Amino acid sequence: MTPQQTVLLTDRAWPDDSIERDILEGAGFIVVSGPADPVPVESIDALVAEHQPAAILTCWATVSANAIASSAPLRAVARMGVGLDNIAVSAATDHGVQVTNVPDYCVAEVSDHAIALALAWTRGLVAADREVRAGRWNPAGARLRRLSNLTCGVIGYGRIGRATAAKLRALGARVVISDPHPPADTGDIEVMSLDDLLVASDIVVLHAPLVQHTHHLIGERELALLPQDAFLINVSRGGLIDTAALLASLQAGHLGGAGLDVLEEEPMVPTELFDHPGVIVTPHIAFSSDASVIDLRRSAAEEVVRVLQGEPARYPCNTPSALSTGVSS
Repeated sequence: MTPQQTVLLTDRAWPDDSIERDILEGAGFIVVSGPADPVPVESIDALVAEHQPAAILTCWATVSANAIASSAPLRAVARMGVGLDNIAVSAATDHGVQVTNVPDYCVAEVSDHAIALALAWTRGLVAADREVRAGRWNPAGARLRRLSNLTCGVIGYGRIGRATAAKLRALGARVVISDPHPPADTGDIEVMSLDDLLVASDIVVLHAPLVQHTHHLIGERELALLPQDAFLINVSRGGLIDTAALLASLQAGHLGGAGLDVLEEEPMVPTELFDHPGVIVTPHIAFSSDASVIDLRRSAAEEVVRVLQGEPARYPCNTPSALSTGVSS
């Protein structure tokens, strides 16, 4: 008999592992769950070395090149999410390991969150709530905006960017987009260079992946291009924005505010963000809803089963060298 293969669940952003366990154990695999909260990379390396998994399911935890090299049976690393910045994809490719993600589970949620942040800022919802809770009732002091009078720039025009653009247009806003590889047909939405989009936009929404060339995509130079009192929304990855430059722009009074669901050093929130009345911070929850989390967990676990049973991945994120040459790992 073939020994049972192990699947390591490194961490999770939900209370239990029942959905993943039901799917994986139902397919005949052993499931080992690490701590719910992500632990340092050295701890993940040790878990992988100890359990020699055939597949790794990871939420936030880092799956390093060392981890990938240390498990001889490893055939799949599945991200329970969209971004791959916590996985050593190149190392996986070199070792014949398939990397997958779940790119379509939270399109509605993330785009809704971006719209909610835009509306919260234009209508002053968070600032007004803070004022009332502090015992101040000052409707004359509100600085409110009409969204349909504004230009909204969407950076990154993939699944989620397209959904956000459609929702902004439905609310009457003018929408422009910037993407290094825009689709041939964007309807009548104008495609701009990044610099031109920043100059033109009252609200900027980031829907870009975090890769080497997008790290600090928005820095001091880019923030200076924005109009006075513009609003910056990030529902993608914290590393897209240079935090020091963002704080300087806010403190100088150039940037009007920011809606941030992600930060460079989560969960550390710079005090200056709390102190600024135009800043809204949420704890990396744009992806989340009762429906999306269930979809995510099922899809990621089913992808692992698919790969370990020798079927093609539904959402492959690399072309493993060993697989492409027909060499088994």
